[in-house]
Amino acid sequence: MTINGGMPEGSAGRVFFYVQHLLGIGHLARASRIAGALKDSGFEVTLVTGGSPVEGFPGPGISHVALPAIVASNSGFSSLADLEGNPVDERFERDRTRRLLEAYRQVRPDVVIVEAFPFGRRQVRFELLPLIDAIEKTEPRPLLFTSIRDILQQNRKPGRDRETTDLVRAHFDGVLIHGDPSFVRLEDTFSLASEIADRVHYTGLIAAPLPEPSPERFDTVISAGGGAVGAELITAALDAREILGDTSAWCLITGPNLPKADFDRFAARASDGVSLYRFRPDFPNLLPNATLSISQAGYNTVCDLLRANCRALLVPFAAGGETEQSVRAEKLATLGLARIVREEGLTGHSMASAITATRALTLPQQLPVSLNGAADTARFIQEQLTRKTAST
Repeated sequence: MTINGGMPEGSAGRVFFYVQHLLGIGHLARASRIAGALKDSGFEVTLVTGGSPVEGFPGPGISHVALPAIVASNSGFSSLADLEGNPVDERFERDRTRRLLEAYRQVRPDVVIVEAFPFGRRQVRFELLPLIDAIEKTEPRPLLFTSIRDILQQNRKPGRDRETTDLVRAHFDGVLIHGDPSFVRLEDTFSLASEIADRVHYTGLIAAPLPEPSPERFDTVISAGGGAVGAELITAALDAREILGDTSAWCLITGPNLPKADFDRFAARASDGVSLYRFRPDFPNLLPNATLSISQAGYNTVCDLLRANCRALLVPFAAGGETEQSVRAEKLATLGLARIVREEGLTGHSMASAITATRALTLPQQLPVSLNGAADTARFIQEQLTRKTAST
């Protein structure tokens, strides 16, 4: 038996949530936290993923549809490949599109959330435009939202913002910005923000709850994200340790995607006091007791740092013309929440100087940004669905 135009009895509704991660796991982690909050609010959630499988995601109680995986084949994210490194061709695209549309029709959602698109992930518009077309033809039509991080990639091609704005106004019921407007606003990185202001809702940052501190204590925690592009950061950190004569306990997390040759090289260099890991699922648990974190400036890492109120030295990822992490790091530094050392020309000496400066940083007792974005997203979705149901 169903109620509310197809909504399952006893359920807040069905949510169909699409996310495509191409390099790291940040997009998947953020989407999984939102999916968990939606589930806790009574929604039946189906998370559709299209990247490399990652253990532990999307999490318990979430239905999962895994499309044939694709990854970025270059640092600029302009080309796609399968897990064997083969370029994605038209047959592959048609198969993914068919599977995505079949999953959509089977779920019969009340709400569809598309992560990043049309602000990003244009590489997969071959399947997302047909999905949007199917949504528009569905009766009753589900609500459609785009879910984006607080800072968008800049240096976009001419006309890209106009195309994005036209798609939002034509098809999307809302733009969920997972950030705090007191920290950064959409217009800071999107030129036509004023034209979609009536669709925008700021949720706050999507941070996990404060974790139980780990019984293992490290003075410095160094992490390189997924690891695919983190070798320079780790090399500079180890050089800096030698320059500073630091003998305190360090935890060095290379990331699961760091090439084996690089991992072996770092293992050979690790001295007493340095614990080397490919991956620590309890990374957030290490931060509350740490004096210093050295990391890139990805969205989820920064959320973990803010939640733990840990001193942060940020090395923003800037390869391939990426600007998002640099903007985030600069905003945090302006607020006195972090220090920055640039990826370009990174050396042990520049890292050592930055470590000394960051350890002297005095953090504010109360954060100026909201970290409760997952719960706010679920609440907003529920409000919008309730309003739609009442009007039909």
